[in-house]
Amino acid sequence: MTTPSLTELAAGLTAAASANPAVAPAAEPGLVEFRPEPHSLPSFFMWTLGCQMNQSDSEEMAGQLLAVGCTRAGSMETADLVVINTCAVREHAEAKVIGRQGVLANLKRERPGMRVVLTGCGVRESERSGLAHRFKAVDMFLRPDEEPELALRLGLVSAQAPIGLRTVATSATTVLSGRPVSAADRLAASRATALSEDRVARSSTISAWLPIVYGCDKTCTYCIVPFSRGPERSRPYDDILAEAREIAAAGFQELTLLGQNVNSYGHDLPAEERFAHIETERSAGRRLDLRSRPDLAELLRSIDGIRGADGGPAIPRLRFITSHPWDLSDRLIDAMASCESVVEHLHLPIQSGDDAILQRMGRQYTVGHYKERLARIREAVPGIAISTDVIVGFCGESEEQFHATLSVLEEIGYDTVFAASYSPRPGTPALRLDDDVPPAVKRRRLNELLALQEKIGLERNQAWLGRDVEVLVDHVTPARRGLDPGDSDAEDVDEPTTSVPELAGSAGEGSVALAGRTRHSKLVHLAGDPALVGHRVRVHVEHAGPFALRGRLVESPDEPDVVA
Repeated sequence: MTTPSLTELAAGLTAAASANPAVAPAAEPGLVEFRPEPHSLPSFFMWTLGCQMNQSDSEEMAGQLLAVGCTRAGSMETADLVVINTCAVREHAEAKVIGRQGVLANLKRERPGMRVVLTGCGVRESERSGLAHRFKAVDMFLRPDEEPELALRLGLVSAQAPIGLRTVATSATTVLSGRPVSAADRLAASRATALSEDRVARSSTISAWLPIVYGCDKTCTYCIVPFSRGPERSRPYDDILAEAREIAAAGFQELTLLGQNVNSYGHDLPAEERFAHIETERSAGRRLDLRSRPDLAELLRSIDGIRGADGGPAIPRLRFITSHPWDLSDRLIDAMASCESVVEHLHLPIQSGDDAILQRMGRQYTVGHYKERLARIREAVPGIAISTDVIVGFCGESEEQFHATLSVLEEIGYDTVFAASYSPRPGTPALRLDDDVPPAVKRRRLNELLALQEKIGLERNQAWLGRDVEVLVDHVTPARRGLDPGDSDAEDVDEPTTSVPELAGSAGEGSVALAGRTRHSKLVHLAGDPALVGHRVRVHVEHAGPFALRGRLVESPDEPDVVA
């Protein structure tokens, strides 16, 4: 496959968009002779897989395309431009994209000029030359750090566009383990430019993503992220606070700080006198001088300090994901305990319950260290909900080591576990290890672990029966959710605990099935007025399942008890 030039891509997109009369502007009466040429900018469709960072990146790319005058397409089938933001952390996600190549090729034959762009962790510099063979329907490949150049590289930017869009900031590379990888050193500046030019198309008006650190410096042998996203690069502290203030002013109810290892934030920033009170150092992994540098704890306290007219936090709920046990410092734990807006939930991946497997995975902590940190956070934040990630069937994992992981799950009592069986990822150090656990054994172990966690999750959720909880209602539940139990790319694949007709009939005329989350990140189904979406309400929990809760709205004599 020959990669088309920018001129050819732009010409194809123009032809596709011009052939679509739906995007041609209407002429004012009496001015037909002055009517401009049909709009030549394409409609686009974003297909995002994987983590929250990918979702945030897609918001930036969509913002670029909207800023130059493109429009959103309702589906992949009707789009002139398809942007696939892929995940390569798990084989399943990448296989889904490969599996759609035939469909995309057929669409391109039916709609000449349609173009496809692939980005995300599936695009790695060291493997760029082979991508066209694997993804035959794709016209352009962008590394994650090249995403800010999407509109420009497609030839969609006019001379009248904002300066940020017209500037080519050539993405740099560095070397990791002898291979070229993204340097990731321009992403903080490109984020600041996108925000200043209002080019972040947030996908929600309720919950906002805020990336604070890009890339990864960790040593996990199974993971491709350091090779696709490059080393850790923290955004300037003041830039993050400025964005948080904008999010607060816009009325968002919830803010999630993002990073591949979000609690690593700040270690690569220069020391400053104003942070002289920070004297933290890592208690595991590679030692770093963290003194006088801003950290996640400092960010949490500052964002929590942004106050509304009532004196409370301007952003009622503050979350962060994903944390690494290396960087769960006492300072961070104390900030979680003392900040009013920080929710009572922590996602802390353990990956395995056996020290030898953890060492083979390159995690550089022990189960004992992990448990000590968990005990400290549970002491500081009583009742905190803990979720985690687990990989079963990693190279050399014995039955005894697998059962050690099951024992850890029982001992810790996680609220939620995101589990997967190990699949070798091209370019990772683990490829040098023998993938000696048979696929059938991996499947059996995964099913056994999920069955155990379903029991634990049910027990944890049953503790909420009869209690009133605060729920941030974020969507109306469709009549048929159509969830694919095997679609592990969805971050929240929770089974509904009741049928929609039962919910809809339980709270009077005009009620629909709603869903939202508690501060502990518990999914709650309820019935109520659709106008409650975007509000925090009180719900009395009447049913608990292994994956979600169900309850009824607590009503005052006049109206539902809306918290927000």
